[in-house]
Amino acid sequence: MLKVDGVFEPILMGDDRPKELMDFPVVHVQPVAWGDMDGFNHVNNVVYYRYAESARISYLRATGLVQTRTDISTILAANSCQYKRPVTYPDTLLVGVRVKSMGTTSVVFEKAFYSTAQSAIVATADAVMVKADADGKKMAWRDDERQQLTHL
Repeated sequence: MLKVDGVFEPILMGDDRPKELMDFPVVHVQPVAWGDMDGFNHVNNVVYYRYAESARISYLRATGLVQTRTDISTILAANSCQYKRPVTYPDTLLVGVRVKSMGTTSVVFEKAFYSTAQSAIVATADAVMVKADADGKKMAWRDDERQQLTHL
């Protein structure tokens, strides 16, 4: 992974991951904030999508494709999340990320949310990300980009 000066890397790789996430090459560390909970006293479902976005960016940073906001242009084409257990503050989620499949213009990321407080997977998610040009039109991944996305 390329280092960016002044940026803390909230990424676990190697043996630092729990066994449930060993098949995920990148694990994003996501503390749960008090304000992430809703009126039902658990992390709001919308917050998981923000966590998933941060985890996806951590994966892209680990590949070396992204260091700044302008390194690559993508569009989120689809997103889904399946909730298994409620999460409350205080907790830290470990979000495992891996490439599930690659298309010509898209990549499907699979994620697993592991609660350190519960020692369990509490949610799973998929996201389809499409590479786009400056006008927002989809475009094919170059061979070197495909290699970077899948080499982990």
